Amino acid sequence: MVADRFITIGELARRTGVAVSALRFYEEKGLLQALRTAGNQRRFLRSDIRRVSFILIAQKLGLALAEIERELADLPQGRTPTLADWERISRSMRNSIDKKIALLELTRRKLDECIGCGCLSLTKCRLYNAQDAAGAQGPGPRFVLG
Repeated sequence: MVADRFITIGELARRTGVAVSALRFYEEKGLLQALRTAGNQRRFLRSDIRRVSFILIAQKLGLALAEIERELADLPQGRTPTLADWERISRSMRNSIDKKIALLELTRRKLDECIGCGCLSLTKCRLYNAQDAAGAQGPGPRFVLG
């Protein structure tokens, strides 16, 4: 092992702001891969700082851990990901992110109108959902989720 390529779990936690317990969870889920020393201590590649940063950003964007895991599976283990690696992931995630943005924009527009059946305004409800027509389309907020 080249010492400067590897960091402890504590150092990874400090550098990313992620709790050690969360890093262990990410490892358990396959999002990170630790190497073990002779004393069974975890060591991570310095490039795992970027992996954890990616996980944090993806979670903030609302991606599920399964989606994040699928994207990270394409990153190389044992070397720092290149710009081309990250661009490939970006292209792959773009459709999912665009769908989430569209849903957020629709929700923002509908917040001022009505969020499905059961809104707080019976007057508006008669205009947007006369005779509860949306109820026939299925349960939940039909005007937003479709």
